[in-house]
Amino acid sequence: MDEISVLSPATVANVVCGFDCLGFALGEPCDEMTVRKIAEREIRIINHDDFGLPTEPDRNVAGVALSAFVDAAGLDHGFEVESTKKIMPGSGIGSSAASACGVVVAANMLTGDRFTNVELVELAMAGEALASGSRHADNLAPCIFGGFTLVRSTEPLDIVEIDFPPLYATIIHPQIEIKTSDARAMLPKEVPLRNAIRNWSNLGALVAALSTGDFALIARSLEDAIVEPVRKSLIPGFDEVKAACLDAGALGGGISGSGPSVFMLSRTNEVAKRVGEAMSRVFEQTKIGHKIHVSPIQRSGVRPAV
Repeated sequence: MDEISVLSPATVANVVCGFDCLGFALGEPCDEMTVRKIAEREIRIINHDDFGLPTEPDRNVAGVALSAFVDAAGLDHGFEVESTKKIMPGSGIGSSAASACGVVVAANMLTGDRFTNVELVELAMAGEALASGSRHADNLAPCIFGGFTLVRSTEPLDIVEIDFPPLYATIIHPQIEIKTSDARAMLPKEVPLRNAIRNWSNLGALVAALSTGDFALIARSLEDAIVEPVRKSLIPGFDEVKAACLDAGALGGGISGSGPSVFMLSRTNEVAKRVGEAMSRVFEQTKIGHKIHVSPIQRSGVRPAV
């Protein structure tokens, strides 16, 4: 096989109390990527979208990740990538992770599945470092593994897959830009011990609740005492959106990644759609354009396109 097309899913990172360690994969939107072998030991990037992303491999997230793959595999050939991004860059739902993960998974399929999923996340981290300036894997892990994942450590890389009941996510993407570097710069360098304990407790309870399907405990655990109180000022109407979603039946939620997207979890698709309507009503008052995505939590990560 010399060519393969894959779908690389959007992801939600942090999941309220799991800053830089917890994430989950969405069923949609997905980037569409075709990767093919070429004789030359180089990377070629072709973009079929209007986002203006660079095509130089050393400036492109997919190019950097794929170069890391070629080096690690010791290949004597390269790859050409055709990418159609459906996940808007800067949306807060793992656009750069989808690019990096899509190409390394596709390349792995084309070269005999020589790397494990953990090793593929490690290779994709090279691309994510270009995008965000740090080697974190909370979007990458669910993008490759699917479902809910916990990154216990990045050095060495240790990823825990978490069982979970059927859940649906509603995402609102306000048409504003929040740079990850700016969102990270505003985080406190030190936090009160009581707040740290609160978050540890919520994260432990959330993992337990997901594993046992305890929806009431999931709802109680979706609380952040450290990051959300600081970052929510970047998102107009955040408190109003959250309150409206809870009134509509959502279990809870918060900022997706560094924003500007906001996610909410629900038990059923019907409730998730109702939550989306509540989100839209709030944002219509802000006069800020927005997009709504409703999706089940996807149990598979990057997968062949059919």
